Amino acid sequence: MHLGAQIWMTFISGLSLYFALPRHTFGEVQRILFPRYFTINACLSLITLLIFVKHHPIHTWNTEIAIQVGGMSSAFFLELLIRLYLTPPLLRLIVQKNTLERAAGIGNEIGVHNPGPLKHCPHYLKIHQAFRRIHVYIAMGNMLTMGCTVLHLHYIANKLCVL
Repeated sequence: MHLGAQIWMTFISGLSLYFALPRHTFGEVQRILFPRYFTINACLSLITLLIFVKHHPIHTWNTEIAIQVGGMSSAFFLELLIRLYLTPPLLRLIVQKNTLERAAGIGNEIGVHNPGPLKHCPHYLKIHQAFRRIHVYIAMGNMLTMGCTVLHLHYIANKLCVL
């Protein structure tokens, strides 16, 4: 379920909506989905970690199990960090950016960002640059958490016995 949610939000929903909706509409959708997405992912990572540790008490750990616990812990803390510290400023920047763009009559294009008359506005450029920076951090964190999830699924797949 966890990897499915990650793949859906990142590659299917995110890209489909980006290339199908006007930028401001896409931003409004992201404002609703981002907090929920990172909250549910943090919860799923924590549940996975707690169940795994319950079935593998610390005195039984070897390197393989320690790597699993490290990966699941990393995913949980990274998703929690993104949800608590990166998502709120990103959402504020989306609102500020959209407000300026609406006033300038832009933002209804689909996909590619075109600042139009705002390309020389230092205030807008500062907001847009901050938005891009935080969005890139979130995207990189999301990819890392997906890697942690894949690592754990690989571990589980190697433990399966086929009769």
